[in-house]
Amino acid sequence: MRGFEIAKGFEDRDINLPKRSTSKSACYDIELVEDMIIGPKQVVRGITGLKAYMNDDEVLMLFARSSLPSRHNLILPNGVGIIDADYYGNPDNDGAIMVQLYNFGDKEVILRKGERVAQAMFRKYLVSENEDEPTKKRVGGFGSTG
Repeated sequence: MRGFEIAKGFEDRDINLPKRSTSKSACYDIELVEDMIIGPKQVVRGITGLKAYMNDDEVLMLFARSSLPSRHNLILPNGVGIIDADYYGNPDNDGAIMVQLYNFGDKEVILRKGERVAQAMFRKYLVSENEDEPTKKRVGGFGSTG
């Protein structure tokens, strides 16, 4: 009921689907689909070419790999990336996942295609029982719900 696929437009990019490193790993390693350069104090969106499908009561959480700050002076500027179930297949970008990276160092950072920059965890979540059902439809990525 959950997993990863290659997003439309990335089928010919030789992308590795995420996998866990060990049988006890909670997260799936996420790789970049292309080289990128991140200047000092710059935020850049790393392209993965992936999309994730999951149950309606689940979310995919993206975390920085633990080696990112010490090796590259990189962090996720929002701490944790959230991929909602309705992001999958949305009309704007087919649900292609991007990872925001912030270079807090003083030198530019070069990342190569296939470099593992994030780890992703599927999680169930709860909703309040006294809310009206939301009526907005997802049609984009970062900041798409306002």
